[in-house]
Amino acid sequence: MSQTIDKSSQPSPSDRPATEASAETDALRSADVDNVPVYRQPGFGPFLVARLAAVFAMQIQAIVVAWQVYDLTRDPLTLGYVGLAQFLPMVVLLLPAGDVVDRFDRKRILQLSWLAQGLCSAALIGLSLASPTSALPFYAVLVLFGAARAFTGPTLQSLLPQIVPRARLGEAIALNSSIMKIGVIGGPLLGGLLYALGPATTYGVVLGCFLLAQLTLFGVPVRYAFTRTHSDDTAWQRFTAGIHYIRTRPVILGVISLDLFAVLFGGIIALLPVYAHEILHVGPEGLGALRSAVAIGALLMGLYLGVRAIKRHAGLVMFAAVAVFGLANLVFALSHWFWLSFGALLIAGAADMISVYVRLTLLQLATPDEMRGRVNAVNMLFIGASNELGEFESGVTAAWFGTVPAAVLGAVGTLGVVGLWMWAFPVLRRADRLDDVEEASVR
Repeated sequence: MSQTIDKSSQPSPSDRPATEASAETDALRSADVDNVPVYRQPGFGPFLVARLAAVFAMQIQAIVVAWQVYDLTRDPLTLGYVGLAQFLPMVVLLLPAGDVVDRFDRKRILQLSWLAQGLCSAALIGLSLASPTSALPFYAVLVLFGAARAFTGPTLQSLLPQIVPRARLGEAIALNSSIMKIGVIGGPLLGGLLYALGPATTYGVVLGCFLLAQLTLFGVPVRYAFTRTHSDDTAWQRFTAGIHYIRTRPVILGVISLDLFAVLFGGIIALLPVYAHEILHVGPEGLGALRSAVAIGALLMGLYLGVRAIKRHAGLVMFAAVAVFGLANLVFALSHWFWLSFGALLIAGAADMISVYVRLTLLQLATPDEMRGRVNAVNMLFIGASNELGEFESGVTAAWFGTVPAAVLGAVGTLGVVGLWMWAFPVLRRADRLDDVEEASVR
């Protein structure tokens, strides 16, 4: 016996609960957004412009401060103090900054941080016009600048996943890293050229770049922010949550610690003014070109990775890249020919970009949004140690042993770190697919 179905008794789409219909609508909208290319995501373009302006500001200022301090003292050790003055406040403030980033509006924190850095640039203008005879006032300003940067790093890394959908985050990281290299390339070159007009004028350009970054960031919508909930955790528990998260995931711990020690020993950037002045015999324009060579190599590699992402054997590829980084630094250390030195730095930058790509992809995809600030603060602490503390180490060893022996020792140290980490972190050596991050990171 057949049964007649009364279609009128079936629920129509309009009769379904509002929450169910709303969920379906949100899912469709999410799917539509995921299909939009990352460069067309709302807010991503202005975010890149703001970041690029800030990177230009920091790179121009870095080249001018280094040249100005060395020209004032003619002592390689003072270049180490330039890095140390920025690193020490970052060490003190990074973990508290990560907690602040997870508790308050990230875009507002970034704006305040850039404002503080702009005020430091204004102070450097005043110092330059006063024609100082000591480097101490510069160190004082750089301490304040480093304190502001402690908030900038984890905020930038944590804000990007709130601007683009998760499905487009990998593309956003690759494109963001590549585009930022334009500032890293153009900043030192522009800084070297502007120095001919005087340091005060150059710092004025830096201040203008920070103001542009501020204005552009206003137009960036934050569409994927998590809903903050009240927590009874103490401040210390919140501070250490990021450290605990990384410590319990050997792949992430191995990646960021490898970057720390490899760049710590291979940090030759601080010695570039000495190489330009005493060994390669080029002026501030040549110094700017050398510093930009690292960024050019990174930019080219970043664009390649944006098209041909690392799909297999990510751990071995990264170890090979860090080894190439050390060998390129060794070539630079022994070179007395400008273009050979330029090419060595180009290769070093390309190899370092692979490390950056792997590290950031792992961190962003494996970390929940509500604790990204703290995890990224720990990551920035490793980055800051490998850069600023590496500059201090290079300046000290150059003062003790001489510029060339110090650079050679650093490059050999990097190669030693590669071998040690391959033995100490077998899970990192066996890491295969980056898109399998959640499973791989907890083995």
